[in-house]
Parts: sequence; C-alpha cells; structure tokens
Amino acid sequence: QKSPKLLSPLQDKAAPLGSWKTNCRNRPIDLVFIIDSSRSVRPAEFEKAKEFLVDMVDSLAIGSDATRVGLVNYASTVQIEFLLNTYSDKSHVKQALARVEPLASGTMTGMAIKTAMDKAFTMEAGARAGSASIAKVAIIVTDGRPQDKVEEVSASARAAGIEIYAVGVDRADVASLRLMASQPYDDHVFYVETYGVIEKLTSKFRETLCGKDEDDDDDDGSEDKRVDPGSDDYSLDSLEPCAQGHNCQHICVNSGDSYNCKCRPGYIPNLDMKTCSRSDPCARGNDCQHICINSDDSYTCKCRVGYVLNADQKTCSRSDPCAHGHDCQHTCVNSDDSYICKCRVGYVLNPDKKTCSRENLDPYNSDVSWFCFRVCFVELYQKTCSRKKLKSQYVCFS
Repeated sequence: QKSPKLLSPLQDKAAPLGSWKTNCRNRPIDLVFIIDSSRSVRPAEFEKAKEFLVDMVDSLAIGSDATRVGLVNYASTVQIEFLLNTYSDKSHVKQALARVEPLASGTMTGMAIKTAMDKAFTMEAGARAGSASIAKVAIIVTDGRPQDKVEEVSASARAAGIEIYAVGVDRADVASLRLMASQPYDDHVFYVETYGVIEKLTSKFRETLCGKDEDDDDDDGSEDKRVDPGSDDYSLDSLEPCAQGHNCQHICVNSGDSYNCKCRPGYIPNLDMKTCSRSDPCARGNDCQHICINSDDSYTCKCRVGYVLNADQKTCSRSDPCAHGHDCQHTCVNSDDSYICKCRVGYVLNPDKKTCSRENLDPYNSDVSWFCFRVCFVELYQKTCSRKKLKSQYVCFS
C-alpha cells in the first residue's frame, strides 16, 4: 500500500526552505504529542497509536540538551501525561508512553490544543522559549471530528510559534485537520485509513524533523524524493485521494486515483454511497422464536422471561428454576423465572416461606375456630356402639 507522502522538511524559521538537513542531535526540538483517546478509538487502536509514538521517540535523539518530549492525552477531558522536562532520556519516555491509558467519550481537540499551548509549551514545563533555534512542534493524532472549535485556538498556537502537524485516522475530518495544522497544509496534514498503518508515517516525520540521511531509503528499496513546494513537481496530486479531502461519513478507502467510502461494522451505506445508517439485521429476517437483538452486522436471539435459550441459540423452552437448585423443605413449584415452596398435606408453610411445620389439629390448643362432632364408630353389621371394642372420637372442621 502506498504510504502518505510528506513533501518537504519542517521549515527552519532561521533558514531558507529546504536548506535544513542537519540531524536532530544537532537541532533540538520541543515536541509535544496531542493524542485522541476518545471512545471511538478502540483499545487495540490506541495501542497502535502508542506504538507510533514509541517509534517516533526511537527515531529521535532524546535528552535535556537534545529533543524533549511531552504528551497531552484528551477525550472529553484533557490530561497532561508528562511534560517536556519530566523525562530526559529515551527509555523513561518510552516507559511513560506504555503506561498511558485511554480516557473516555468526547473529542475536545480545541481544548487539548489550548492546554498544550498554555501548560505544555511553557518554560515551567520545560520549553526552551528563549532560543529561536529550537522549534516548538505539536503533532496531533485523532480519528474523529472535533466537538469544539479548533480554528481560533489553533491560530493562537501557531502565532505563539508552535508548528502544528495534524494526523487523521479512519473517520477523521480532513477539513478540521487543515483548520488545526500549520501551512502549507500539504506538508502538515496527513491521513491514514487505519491505526494499523500509522507506523508508515514514522520515517516521514523523522525525515521532516531530522533531515533525511543519504542512505535512508523506503522499505521497497527506492529512494524517497523530497519535493520543494516551489518546484514544478509539487502538486496536490502527490497526496493520496483520501488525504486531499473526502465526504465519507465513516471510512475513506483509496482506490487508484479516486476513493470509495466504507461504513464501520454495524452500519450499512446509504444510497448516496457516502453516508451510513445503523444496520438492522433483525428487520431483514431472523429465525428467533422470541426476541431478536441486533449485534453489529448480525443478530442474536433472546428468550422472554421464564424461558431459556436452547442449544440451537434460536428456540426457547420454559425455564425450570427448581431444577437449578432450591431451598424448599418439601415441594418446589416453578413460577415464571422463579419458584415458590409448598408443604405436604398435614403441614403448613412457615413465615420463612421455605420450611414446613406439622399442622396443629388439636381443637383444645389452637388459635383456630373449630367445629367438632362426636361420632361413634361401629363394627360391621352392628347398629349400636360397643364401648368395649371401639372408642368414640371427635371429627373437627375449621
């Protein structure tokens, strides 16, 4: 896959365009990464973004007298992970990057830029503001559209001497990236389709920030040509189609000299082939006996209360809570998705609704009102009671 082109080196304010080809070790930089960790950035994708930062740090000479690195992490809130003067060697910076965790929902990019300008690029934070030869560089990595205003705060940051690079991934809005980045946009705005290929930008940023080594070739063995914005070879066509701007709601996919739009999992393209709507697999047909639940681009079946899903994951059978274990002393009776306890004949349920006690049938020792009759038990074929053989007893009814 063709990697995004970075067309010219970072412009040295004290040198003409294209003249700076010194190594980072000879030209220190105050570098602050501003990283989007909102909910749209999945955990695996955030790890890829961190790997990109580690690769960037590996490619630079890090030290108190060389390049200093800071990190601003943002979502709906902004968190400074470490400042320019927190770590002075490469290993500690990489360890700190490994410990960074994503925040939450929201994409407050403007607030993150302002925080970097007001707190990360200060002398107290380790920025070497007194030296005109030390560039202040911010690299923003985001996969979404900012939920706050970025144009004004970005202009203020650039006016303060901060060189801003904007890297867009996946759903990033190129127009917003251009509002944030320094000019020329073609040197400062980059787009990659996924976090999985973001590492391709590492060598490009090293070339920009450090100057290209003579033996530093592309992975395919061909020499990477630097194009000067003033030359005849410079044009917007040097960028991939998606990087030139697109109107895909979700994902832009380069296709030759054009592009196609793609939807995220759980969505389907609308008729305009640009916007996306949440897919409804259940509405397209399902074989669930009870309830169908949409799940990304598929569905799952669920049963109503009192039923359990069978092994086919489609049909349902009445649940048997008693079979799953109960604490009834006598009899367990299923009741919807639960059970009740009952007692055998001659017993009553105790207040705990679980145990049973023998029913009190003593008419002389009971709180219950009884109606009793004295009856005489007779032997077969006899009409009179024989007290010598049979006892008379009471039959009582409550």
